Amino acid sequence: MPESIATLEKQGDVSIITMDDGKANVFSYAMSSRLNELLDEVPTDGGSLVIAGKAGVMSGGFDLNVINGGDAAEGLKMRTAGFKLLRRIFSFPRPVLIACTGHSIALGAFLLLCADYRIGLNGDYRIGANEVMNNMTVPLPILEIAKTRIPKAHWYRAMLSSEIYPIDEAIEPGYLDEIVAADRLIEATVERAQTMAALGHPYYQTTKELDQKDVLERIDAAISAM
Repeated sequence: MPESIATLEKQGDVSIITMDDGKANVFSYAMSSRLNELLDEVPTDGGSLVIAGKAGVMSGGFDLNVINGGDAAEGLKMRTAGFKLLRRIFSFPRPVLIACTGHSIALGAFLLLCADYRIGLNGDYRIGANEVMNNMTVPLPILEIAKTRIPKAHWYRAMLSSEIYPIDEAIEPGYLDEIVAADRLIEATVERAQTMAALGHPYYQTTKELDQKDVLERIDAAISAM
């Protein structure tokens, strides 16, 4: 597995994972496996985590070459790994922030829904779940995550109509919390992460567990049924 597709660095109490596969940052099996390796190195009893993409692209979702490749077993392996990864990020015991570095489509959009705080950059970028538009059903494990973040006013547009939002309009539908100038994205996200790193342990974790208990049970059941 190429280690260069995702890397980890530390800035004080903040761990920063950067995804960069040189293309669209797809959630291939290799990418999900690499991110899990790096998550194993992130403290779970203190600090916070930032996940960032490459310049211009956060993630384009699953690897379409695998989806359209005709190997059902490989497709299932990739999807299962991706859903388990997002479940892990969603329930991570410390605050997770995302520096959305550009386009975030399909599973990339659902990644944004897993984090505690999401900051995007000003620019000509798009965010959205395009599954239904592309004649695909939104899988239940990530649909459950979406229910926790997409407000009712945008549910039909975002999930059923596959609306793709300009990044500067992505706060209201629940994909982002803040937009900053491109040259301040990482700085602003790390600053926010440093503040959130001070949230007490285990109080943050136990509150999150209580809040997510029911939805995690539904996610786990959906993954097991795949």
